Amino acid sequence: MKRTKGFWLSIVGALALYAVIQFLITSGVLNDFYQNMLITIVINIILAVSLHLIIGITGQFSIGHAGFLAVGAYASAIATMNFNIPFLAALPIGGIAAAIAGLIIGIPSLRLRGDYLAIATLGFGEIVRIVMLNIEYVGGASGMMVNSMTDWTTATACLIITLVVIANFTNSTHGRACISIRENEIAADAMGINTTYYKVAAFALGAFFAGIAGGLYAHNFYIIQPSNFGFLKSFDILIFVVLGGLGSMSGAVIAAVLLTIVSTFLQDYPETRMIIYSLVLIIMMIYRPQGLLGTKELTQLFKKHATVGGKSDGNKNTAA
Repeated sequence: MKRTKGFWLSIVGALALYAVIQFLITSGVLNDFYQNMLITIVINIILAVSLHLIIGITGQFSIGHAGFLAVGAYASAIATMNFNIPFLAALPIGGIAAAIAGLIIGIPSLRLRGDYLAIATLGFGEIVRIVMLNIEYVGGASGMMVNSMTDWTTATACLIITLVVIANFTNSTHGRACISIRENEIAADAMGINTTYYKVAAFALGAFFAGIAGGLYAHNFYIIQPSNFGFLKSFDILIFVVLGGLGSMSGAVIAAVLLTIVSTFLQDYPETRMIIYSLVLIIMMIYRPQGLLGTKELTQLFKKHATVGGKSDGNKNTAA
């Protein structure tokens, strides 16, 4: 694990934010509406960061992330509701089930790139949704009843673990190998990097954390239905990553927070919400097509520019 000053500052900041919000919840300042919004923000951040690993770091264009979310949601819901497994044990079960699904979609799609890989992953997400729609064991189209077990503490713990693992993976040798695949897969292969291994590993790791988010999602509401995991959900997650900046983990986090808040407060006005949502995306794509942070991380913006040796490295991809 690579430990940097920015890494430890991020951890301390996250713990301080958790303590403040926990105090507001226990003192009754934040009601159920705001608690639910905060948990939804956390779930969306986990989804955005997990997809960031696949698209932003490894360069594999995937638009079927809702499929991994669905696998994790149903696996953890079955574990708790049908087998009485504790919630904290059901979360990794959902993650492992989604990771296996990531391996299943990752291995055969190794020969696909760009648009073709996107179509394959989109098809995977739809297959998962249709399968859940036709299995009566999980409620079929009516959905599956799930006890509400997700709380602020559990969600925050899962978020911190996700951020720490993916940030350190990105800054490790394995992360550099994934970035080299994103920049030029043929050159990376020629340099001796096992591109097959790293592409599948990125899919599996991203799917694992999407499965964790699925477990939190399933137990945050009282029912899950296949319609919750359609292709529009995949596009929502994709927008978090694109809006934040491909290659920037902190950008994906900021975009997930902003869009979740906008979406929550405008949920009573679905037509207006979609118009504002679309306008924000159009304006961003016109004036800042690289996203909010481009390929930079938030911590890099606070660093002093190097005065010796010329320009600072604006393309450096770090995530701590």
